[in-house]
Amino acid sequence: MTKLIDASLRLKIWKDTHGQDLTEYALMAGFLVACSGFTLPQVATSISTVFTNVVTMLVTGRPETAPGG
Repeated sequence: MTKLIDASLRLKIWKDTHGQDLTEYALMAGFLVACSGFTLPQVATSISTVFTNVVTMLVTGRPETAPGG
């Protein structure tokens, strides 16, 4: 009798998908964090250049010229 009850409980646990969505969202969030951690340092230089140009333009009234240009 107890083997039947144990088998029934195991089957219920195996079919239970309650909380599966939370696990999927956590995995997706981890993937996004990993991707952004990889790409942000590469993009940070470009963003810094843009802000530097904006500040230069606000202070001097003219855009910064690129070397050789």
